[in-house]
Amino acid sequence: MSELETIKVPDIGEVGEVEVIEVLVREGDDIAEETSLITVESDKASMEIPSPRAGTVMSVLVKTGDKVSVGSDLLVVDLVSVSNTAADSAQVSDAASQNIEASDSKDSVSSASAENKNASSLASDSRADSNTATADNVDYELIVIGAGPGGYTAAFRAADLGKRVLLIERYADLGGVCLNVGCIPSKALLHTSAVIEETKTMAAHGVSFAEPTIDIDKLRGFKENVIGQLTGGLASLAKQRKVDVAHGLAQFSSANTIDITDENNNKQSFSFSHAIIAAGSQSIKIPGLPYDDDRLMDSTGALALTDIPDRLLIIGGGIIGLEMGCVYSGLGSKVSVVELSEGLMPGCDKDLVRPLEKRLRKQFENIFLGSKVTAVSSQPDGLAVEFEGGKAPASDKFDRVLLAVGRSPNGKKLNCEAAGVTVDERGFIDVDSQQRTNVEHIFAIGDIVGQPMLAHKATHEAKVAAEVVCGQKSYFDAKTIPSVAYTDPEVAWMGLTEIAAKEQGIAIEKASFPWAASGRSLSMARNEGITKVIYEPETKRILGAGMVGPNAGELIAETVLALELGADIEDLALTVHPHPTLSETFNFACEVAEGTVTDIYVPKKNR
Repeated sequence: MSELETIKVPDIGEVGEVEVIEVLVREGDDIAEETSLITVESDKASMEIPSPRAGTVMSVLVKTGDKVSVGSDLLVVDLVSVSNTAADSAQVSDAASQNIEASDSKDSVSSASAENKNASSLASDSRADSNTATADNVDYELIVIGAGPGGYTAAFRAADLGKRVLLIERYADLGGVCLNVGCIPSKALLHTSAVIEETKTMAAHGVSFAEPTIDIDKLRGFKENVIGQLTGGLASLAKQRKVDVAHGLAQFSSANTIDITDENNNKQSFSFSHAIIAAGSQSIKIPGLPYDDDRLMDSTGALALTDIPDRLLIIGGGIIGLEMGCVYSGLGSKVSVVELSEGLMPGCDKDLVRPLEKRLRKQFENIFLGSKVTAVSSQPDGLAVEFEGGKAPASDKFDRVLLAVGRSPNGKKLNCEAAGVTVDERGFIDVDSQQRTNVEHIFAIGDIVGQPMLAHKATHEAKVAAEVVCGQKSYFDAKTIPSVAYTDPEVAWMGLTEIAAKEQGIAIEKASFPWAASGRSLSMARNEGITKVIYEPETKRILGAGMVGPNAGELIAETVLALELGADIEDLALTVHPHPTLSETFNFACEVAEGTVTDIYVPKKNR
């Protein structure tokens, strides 16, 4: 006798109506649980809809091009046809096992059954309504603290490998600093500012534009829309993977339990077999500044885009400070930067920073190097700032001040001592190559385990930690982590720098190619860029690379791959690149090293 069930579109997140772009089953197909039935596409992404039941497809109710939403009928499945087959094949096995296992205790079977039933009940309770964890004392195979790029990657990877996961995020939306108040919103605003700057340069080429009118509310809305698409997508991915999500401040209460306190001070406690700490970092504060005055901002405040100040001072000439300087300068602010060291972007080779600094000195009001801020005081008409050192004035007044002097890890905020996890005096947690802390079943990833504090490092560490939790023999062994400043021009580098080689006493050779000889760069009216390669003198194996110019951040990946594969200069010089492109500047730099370049003249070395 048949038992027919209509399979419907499940809750797939906040996406509304979606289009069916492919039907993956036909009438008569036998399907198992989780068999993909259709592929749908929204304005955010495409996804496959799995079957919640096993059976035989009796009727397909949708076709390619149809619009469906939560609750729409997809197909009719006969549940009995497959279950009868499975039952028939299981009867012989069951009979044999009854004879073999007859001596097993009925009490122990009943006890195990009760435990399983209880565990299933807890799981069901915790996954009710949008996968929001609400039940006390729920055991999880893995709890992940922090839902930034590292945290959600770890949670999703572990869920894909079969673990039952709880993901804890302090704030309302998933995505952490990067998606909500960091990498993503800054890039949205940097794009806007770059477009404004580009329109100014076009007048020299015969195309003139009127001065832009900036609707700050619409611009802020554009930024928020970008954030919303990504954070909403993460919420959907968590639902699809059955990852439970809890919001609040997480702290260890023991080596196997975590307390979560929400914004209303309500506390829940959850136990776990494994934990991954992905709690990130926060902006560093300089003591003595008037933090109660909202005109003194950190990067989060700057990205809120409350207004466009007439004069903005940025304390710190690193990547974050210079990126935000480019944003506000493009929007019309008079930007000044004060940096304690003798150069912008400390740690990056000077030949890469030089073209950026030259351009910024034309765009910014001032750049003070070898200088520091000694005091900031609130006044009705602005923030009064006192300086010391370099060519900075004794004092000046600004409408807003952005503090961008680095970030510190959040290791001391988690009560790690209750779990026995060691945190150093700065807040970092030491881990091994499998991301394991000094406590065997607790792992840590991302900013909290050390420099560089970059999202793309965190995501790769996250997959390692999740896979180790799931029993795989994974470890983090990246030869380099690329760095990118999304300024204008962009600066990107990877591997060994000239600065590090000198400090470590490593013998190197280098070769550079100027973008002034690149047809693609000149066609963009940008000739300030360079690409350089650093290599080992004897083997010619690539050790590092860097570039400055438009889209440098998109180009650096090839050099990372070359380093990971152990490529030498000849390999790269002989690799055919498309022309005319910016990517071929790396090829040309390697040709310079090989002595085969023809696009520029390089005097031959005496050999």
